[in-house]
Amino acid sequence: MDVLHLDAGKEMRGGQWQVLSLLEGLGSGHTLMTPSEGPLMLAARERGIAVEPMSLTSIASATRGAGLIHAHCARSHTWAAAFASAPLVVSRRVAFPVRASILSRWKYGRPRRFLAVSDFVRRTLMEAEIPAERISVVYDGVRIPDGVSAGTRILAPASDDPMKGADLVREAAALAGYRIEFSSDLARDLPDAGLLVYITRSEGLGSAALLAMAHGVPVVASRVGGLPEIVEDGISGVLTDNRPEAIAEAIMRALADREQLAANARRRVEERFSLAHMIEQTREAYRQVLE
Repeated sequence: MDVLHLDAGKEMRGGQWQVLSLLEGLGSGHTLMTPSEGPLMLAARERGIAVEPMSLTSIASATRGAGLIHAHCARSHTWAAAFASAPLVVSRRVAFPVRASILSRWKYGRPRRFLAVSDFVRRTLMEAEIPAERISVVYDGVRIPDGVSAGTRILAPASDDPMKGADLVREAAALAGYRIEFSSDLARDLPDAGLLVYITRSEGLGSAALLAMAHGVPVVASRVGGLPEIVEDGISGVLTDNRPEAIAEAIMRALADREQLAANARRRVEERFSLAHMIEQTREAYRQVLE
């Protein structure tokens, strides 16, 4: 069976890294369609993944020969809903509600199955009257590095997105008396980290938090969206309200128990959020659709 994967993202964010990891794990029989010469296309080529340039014409042509279509973002979901005759699977990564419009009802009525990135996202789909039997929860997966971090740097993801909490992190750092570095490349910086501060106003899951935990770096995370499904408060990290004083207190709690939190965080990723789990759960969803 040939599966066509669609991702219209023009930058490498969490969703695009997950697509790349999924396709590496799935192997042959899978083709990615993504914007020409974009970062996802270049990264896929480097890894030997079958990849083709995306356009409305190419999507219309390619979907006719596919046995299954997997749309990985909102735009590719729209295009696949319009053109695909094969069964359609859609990944849903965002935490905001589905729009209640005629066009949205048509678009969300087309897929045979949604792959929700968290139980929180599953519930937002059900609130849009999508039947539970058409939704599978498939958590993100991350690679488990050979070693664990031995650093002391306190990191936070760099982002200009106003829904992310960089402003809250800066205020909390001043209150706690710690220097927090904003990282634009967590994969590079985590081996030297001692803590990740992941503050956001909306989150489907939080793959950056998973990446930190895989490195044995505990996470201070907002108690929003799918993050509480990753971070167990006081066990594998610390959850916090989005108030600077609460975040500052959470940072101090996490640093005081860093060693135990780090060990538990890595173990949690190994048990529930590995790439192998994500790939097998995706394969199972495909099987259910085709049955």
